[in-house]
Amino acid sequence: MVIGISTVELYLPGVTSLKKKRSIINSIKVTTRNKFNVAISEIDYLDKWQRALIGIVGVSNDSKFMESLLKKTIGNIQQKKGIDIIDYTVEVGNGIQTKKGEFPNN
Repeated sequence: MVIGISTVELYLPGVTSLKKKRSIINSIKVTTRNKFNVAISEIDYLDKWQRALIGIVGVSNDSKFMESLLKKTIGNIQQKKGIDIIDYTVEVGNGIQTKKGEFPNN
């Protein structure tokens, strides 16, 4: 199993309220989920009008595919008008191994 994690820091020039920011972020989240089948959430700067940090996570069986997918999601966000990407990260790796255990009896 390959897990891909990306963070994208956004600058939203011209946004003058949290309501407008949330509208923009929700639009990004919905289109990204539908187009790329990844999990996405705003993870920081929740009370800042013109900044946002978005986390994106995906799971695959191919690390090259996962890296490409995350970069495509970032490119898709970058194409939106009124949004500037300040910084981003892309990390791809194997899932964490844990000991297999039995389910407790209920």
